[in-house]
Amino acid sequence: MEANLLASYNQPVPRYTSYPTVPFWKENLDPHSWRRDLIAGFARCNEKEGISLYLHLPFCESLCIYCGCNKKITTNHNVEEQYLDAILKEWSMYREMMEHPPVIRELHLGGGTPTFFSPGNLHRLVSTILAGAVVHPEHAFSIEGHPNNTTREHLDVLYALGFRRISYGVQDLNPEVQLAIRRWQPFERLSEATEAARDAGFTAVNFDLIYGLPLQTPERLRHTIDLSLSLRPDRIAFYSYAHTPSVNCAQRLIDSAQLPSPEEKLYLYQLGKVLLEEQGYANIGMDHFALPADELFIAWKDNRLHRNFMGYTTQHSGMLLGLGVSAISDLGMAYAQNDKSLAGYYRAIAEGRLAISRGYRLTAEDMVFKRYILDIACKGYTRLDPAWTALLQEWTLPRLQELQKDGLVTLNEERVALTEAGRPFLRHVCKAFDLVLLRDERVRENLALCKTPAFSRGI
Repeated sequence: MEANLLASYNQPVPRYTSYPTVPFWKENLDPHSWRRDLIAGFARCNEKEGISLYLHLPFCESLCIYCGCNKKITTNHNVEEQYLDAILKEWSMYREMMEHPPVIRELHLGGGTPTFFSPGNLHRLVSTILAGAVVHPEHAFSIEGHPNNTTREHLDVLYALGFRRISYGVQDLNPEVQLAIRRWQPFERLSEATEAARDAGFTAVNFDLIYGLPLQTPERLRHTIDLSLSLRPDRIAFYSYAHTPSVNCAQRLIDSAQLPSPEEKLYLYQLGKVLLEEQGYANIGMDHFALPADELFIAWKDNRLHRNFMGYTTQHSGMLLGLGVSAISDLGMAYAQNDKSLAGYYRAIAEGRLAISRGYRLTAEDMVFKRYILDIACKGYTRLDPAWTALLQEWTLPRLQELQKDGLVTLNEERVALTEAGRPFLRHVCKAFDLVLLRDERVRENLALCKTPAFSRGI
């Protein structure tokens, strides 16, 4: 891979877990319209394929200063009961809109740190959600765990409830880097947590790794990957660290002088990719690597991948309900996000109303270009609809032609496909179909032009 090619595409690009992406959603989502969409979405999806649920559990005992997730830091575990009461009341409000018992195809507990909650409270949460529901025979239940506080009791309770996959946040295994990001996590604890999950019956263990962290060097990244792969996780999510201190206040505690340069960060990615592939992990899409026996790898090979706010999944549910503070729901034709503040979330639920703070209802154009993006992200190719030729010619084709010149895609009148060289640039190919972002960028460029001295003088 040419270094200059990597450098030329070293720009922030969305992960495309939705289209349009969250920054372009509206604050004034009509709750009545959302209710109608939800009822219609449930009727369309439930009997055919089941629904997906995402439960956001925001509490953490300590602050990892690199983290951009919505979280609440506390060591007071008395908060568990109040939060579970709220999230279960929210679920009951959704249940009242469902004419038939929900068929649950996919259930994911994310955070925060879901294993902050006691095993008993996790049992109460999940068993109440499942009460009166139908569990799809091909269901997939998963949880994000912290190696430091995931106990065997947690794992046994979750296994009994149907969970078979756990993702551990590893990030980096070097003491110097862990100190810089304030996440102390010995390799011995990760090893014990991994072994405990497999002993409890979990059939899949995933690790999350991050490149581009402060004080990370090629030698340290190699150390992290070598140790991680010695435990043979089924999947690796290899994420780029996004340093946005203007948005994530905790990141202001990171010394930016300790961050790798853009060139060094690109090398870290290249190194990590090579090390993972040498050990048999296939690059299946945005940031994700999997072993050939993993169901995600098999779905990728069979063109059965799906993508939603939980990332890549093998479950093809057209409806995702998000419960909890900041959680996002996706009905296929509409999105909604809950209030991002705990106080606002609690207030809405106490008043007997859904905690939705913003959302987006897709137009016919949005639906077409969403499909293009999902096709590229999940299959590596898409077919161009001639009915949308005018928009494609104005916005998408010029960018695809540039990508083709760089050898990242193949392009003809009917089909766009990633090349092998283009796989690391998957997000950039998706961006070519992101009309909302491209229009916004043009507006910003025009505004910037208007402010230049030459323009103001009429030149």
